[in-house]
Amino acid sequence: MTGIPRTLEAKLQLLDHQVIDVHGEMVCMVDDLELRPDRRGHLHVTAILTGPGALGPRWGGRFGSWITAVWRRLREDADPVPGRIAWNVVTGVDSGIRLNCARADLAIEGLETWTAAHIVTRIPGAGHESDA
Repeated sequence: MTGIPRTLEAKLQLLDHQVIDVHGEMVCMVDDLELRPDRRGHLHVTAILTGPGALGPRWGGRFGSWITAVWRRLREDADPVPGRIAWNVVTGVDSGIRLNCARADLAIEGLETWTAAHIVTRIPGAGHESDA
């Protein structure tokens, strides 16, 4: 474990990397970041954002807009927000982003989980034992 470097190259070291919980289980991918400036104007990561609500706007264009629109339409809440993992639970940045908590303790839904639950399971024959 390398800990958290004081300075990070977000595009190379954070975006699209795996988030791994305290038990070594995959939680999600880093789809976007929440950044806040300090008094001197330096940006600091305050949270990892995950799921289609974070990835669609990051991709932009028609495809990003489509991803976001589908995600919004399939959500039950009127004004959905992307999954958010506070930066203060991050303990290390190496080949993955390491957390000090379990996946079950986070109220997030990564793109892979969301896609499997809302799209793949609706495809006839997609992983249903009775269809095999």
